[in-house]
Amino acid sequence: MSFPAWLVALLAVGYLGLLFAIARFGDARADAGRSIISANVYALSLAVYCTSWTFYGSVGRATSGGLSFLTIYLGPTLMLLCAGVVLKMIRISKAYRITSIADFIASRYGKSQLLAGLVTVIAVVGIVPYIALQLKAVAASVDVLLGEAGGAGKPWWMDSTLFIACLLALFTILFGTRHLDATERHEGMVAAIAFESIVKLLAFLAVGLFVTYGMYGGLRDVFAQAAQSPELARLLQVDAARAGNWTSLILLSGLAILFLPRQFQVVVVENVDEGHYRRAVWLFPLYLLSINVFVLPVALGGAMHFGSAVNPDTFVLTLPLANGASGLALLVFIGGLSAATGMVIVETIALSTMVCNDLVMPALLRWSVLQGEKRRDLSKLLILIRRLAIALILLLGYVYFRLAGEAYALVGIGLISFAAVAQFAPAMFGGMYWKQGTKQGAVAGLLAGFAVWLYTLLLPSFAKSGWIGNDFVVHGLFGLTWLKAQALFGLGGLDEITHCLWWSMLANLGAYVAVSLLTVPDAVEASQAERFVDVGRHAGRDTNARLWRGSASLEALVGLLERFLGVGRAQQQLATYARLRGKPDWKSLPADAAFVQFAESELAAAIGSASARIMVASVAKEEELGLDEVLGILDEATQVRAYSRELEAKQQALEAASAELRAANERLRELDRMKDDFISTVTHELRTPLTSIRAFSEMLHDDPKIDLADRTRFLGIIVGETERLTRLINQILDLAKLESGRAEWTTTSVDVGEVVLEAAESLGQLYRDKAVDLVCQIAEPLPPVQADRDRLTQVVINLLSNAVKFVPADSGKVGVRVAADDKGITVEVADNGPGLTAEECTVVFEKFRQGGNTLTDKPQGTGLGLPISRQIVEYFGGKLWVESQAGAGATFIFTIPLAVSEE
Repeated sequence: MSFPAWLVALLAVGYLGLLFAIARFGDARADAGRSIISANVYALSLAVYCTSWTFYGSVGRATSGGLSFLTIYLGPTLMLLCAGVVLKMIRISKAYRITSIADFIASRYGKSQLLAGLVTVIAVVGIVPYIALQLKAVAASVDVLLGEAGGAGKPWWMDSTLFIACLLALFTILFGTRHLDATERHEGMVAAIAFESIVKLLAFLAVGLFVTYGMYGGLRDVFAQAAQSPELARLLQVDAARAGNWTSLILLSGLAILFLPRQFQVVVVENVDEGHYRRAVWLFPLYLLSINVFVLPVALGGAMHFGSAVNPDTFVLTLPLANGASGLALLVFIGGLSAATGMVIVETIALSTMVCNDLVMPALLRWSVLQGEKRRDLSKLLILIRRLAIALILLLGYVYFRLAGEAYALVGIGLISFAAVAQFAPAMFGGMYWKQGTKQGAVAGLLAGFAVWLYTLLLPSFAKSGWIGNDFVVHGLFGLTWLKAQALFGLGGLDEITHCLWWSMLANLGAYVAVSLLTVPDAVEASQAERFVDVGRHAGRDTNARLWRGSASLEALVGLLERFLGVGRAQQQLATYARLRGKPDWKSLPADAAFVQFAESELAAAIGSASARIMVASVAKEEELGLDEVLGILDEATQVRAYSRELEAKQQALEAASAELRAANERLRELDRMKDDFISTVTHELRTPLTSIRAFSEMLHDDPKIDLADRTRFLGIIVGETERLTRLINQILDLAKLESGRAEWTTTSVDVGEVVLEAAESLGQLYRDKAVDLVCQIAEPLPPVQADRDRLTQVVINLLSNAVKFVPADSGKVGVRVAADDKGITVEVADNGPGLTAEECTVVFEKFRQGGNTLTDKPQGTGLGLPISRQIVEYFGGKLWVESQAGAGATFIFTIPLAVSEE
């Protein structure tokens, strides 16, 4: 099955147009202040890591290496879990307006142009094979759809790969070079890449489901049929002998997720919120798992279906075509196109920025025409340079594809690039955590590692394709066997990737550490080391400004900004800065160290930190600071920050103490109010019986001849009120002793059941007079508790007295239940009275509070029985509470633990 060329071209161009529309929409939303970049979009943009290598090459890798294809995805997962490292990288880049990985390394080591250029050369040379991989994958998929045998034998001007490279170059130029400021977020690009990530995931899942459940009977069927073939069964097993290779690939891929220029762009430069990264830590690995879940089934299915007749890298496309699924084949083509274009767009944008800022601009800035005032606005020139760089990089990728791409599988080409960018690791990590790392050490390490990579991996790839001789691979350079390119110093038995990684990292790291220890950094380099390693303390512009000393012209600095940013952009940034400094316009700003640092920072965003430093130095006279002076300023700044933190801590402690004092004052006011309420309530409670006693006493005194019956009734009232008064005073005194801790306690072994029976017996007549039923249910046997028998009896009597007061006469019922468990004794006193409302349940244990309608049917009592009872129960480690609903009676419950230490 094949498709007409016009349909394939229309589909590809239409899809690219859709991506362009999404990017324009994202940029428009960003310009309107309504960003569409969320944590999910950011996490999906990281999936630009999954290129055509993943989409096509992982299946090809699985057909030869089995489960080893997973190593390329385990490394990134493990690296992203090192959140502290990545977040520090993001913070450094935001603080110092880093535009690329070359800018990061150069800025750390004294804003060195040499280092920036070296990193750019390594990145371009190292990434060219990776771009060739994308071109090869897309070209192969087009050839499969068109039913052609490939581009072999065709002249270069008829090669479909060249056409694809030109189309991608044009699209990338339109897509990513509309802005000059490289630190501005390419929100449209990020949105389009996130959309592409969804498309390629859905396409791969679709073909995986088709192969697994359409061509075969599910995962079990695929693996069962594969197990019948010894060659395929081998792919389902982990080869312990290749553990070293697995380790190398995990390490390589872990470094690649940060140091591939496109990954640095999306992970670091495009990050707008650290919270987005925390979401990506788990969402991106989930994406990797999802897009790889059907890799092995598709690889096995393709191997069983085609044998060795078809290139395994194209299984995801040829399997649907071979089974008549034309629609699915076109979807797979779009998915593969997404995987390739996403990588090419972001990679070439990142590399073009590096080429422009760190290779072309340093050369142009030495050109006398640009040094003068003959050309005012250079912003359009910078954009042109970046566009030309994009075209050149894609052309180099095509050249590599023609020279060596046909000799390698997709995965093999990608690993060559991974090994190249791994050379940035010592200089990057050392720069972030080791202040003693120097520019000379970084240059030495990069040169050593790059030379080993070039000799042991890149040149052998050309030799393998037949474009250069392979004597240095087979016999060693100059015939010296210990200089064999892929068995250096006699170290054989390793695959070419592990061999290169081992020797290049040894040379790189060894040279970096050794030379750094033997050299001394200059003042600028030392200040940058402090800023990077301690980014949390030195990210502010105040310290940066203090490290610059000299004189400058305001007009000259503004002129620089207008030349390289464009007049409109420069005026916008100047106006914003003037407002931050509290000035009406930029003309009112002083040409001080702070403004110089502002100008250099803005220029760094356009032409890189190294070139920006040179341009600022061309119009400002800087006094060179000594190393000791720089370190002294940084130490002073550190001490000021430490003192500020100390003052802040003291202020926080003072605020906490003030809050505690306010709380204590409020508590004292509350206690004072409670005291007044208590005195008022006690006075009221004492006045009530005294009033009755006085009134009836006066009646007896004024009328000595009062009837005997009335006299007897009045004297009974006086005696009752006297008893009530005595009881109230005793309970007040009792409560006061309990609350002050002066109460006397006699703790002995007590049988709670006996206490309940005695209390019930003592109140028996009261219950009989009111015709109320009292039923006691006491479990047998009950373990003894440690308590004061008299106090415990007082609690039970209080609860039984309260119950009989509230139940109706003649039909009232009160039940007492005593039970035990392994924790203690539980006593429940339940009645069928009117019950308590939810509000009453919360206040009934307060002093002088009673249930019932206190206006119409106030029962006899003082309102102190329950507070006293709760104090007694809690003294012995127990609890007292009430469970009730209005109209359904009340149940008072208290517990006493089995063993309580005396206090």
